[in-house]
Amino acid sequence: MRYLLLIYGDESKYAEMSEAELEADMKQWNEYTAALTAAGASPGGAALQPTSTATSVRDDNGTPLVTDGPFAETREQLGGFFLIEARDMNEAIQIAARWPSARLGSIEVRPIESELREDGRYR
Repeated sequence: MRYLLLIYGDESKYAEMSEAELEADMKQWNEYTAALTAAGASPGGAALQPTSTATSVRDDNGTPLVTDGPFAETREQLGGFFLIEARDMNEAIQIAARWPSARLGSIEVRPIESELREDGRYR
């Protein structure tokens, strides 16, 4: 079964890190990602740009209402995602718990209900 790991953290903590700390963090990320890929557990993922680059869109009676930034003020921001393969939620939680950034924030584990097919329909 596929699960989405939503990676939350406080962006300001990264701004406070030294270059050496950032390099060490990236090394852990790369090692973890390589291990998941080698195990066949990771079909993909991505880091997101800071929330300062985000735009939120809402429907205002058929008219798009566009605002700069994320839709809510929180201490932790969505920083990226990872799509994984796991036998069940317990295995997905074990995978998420080993995520290097879990010490700086939280990892939300969400089962994938349906996926978009190549023809644009959901399965």
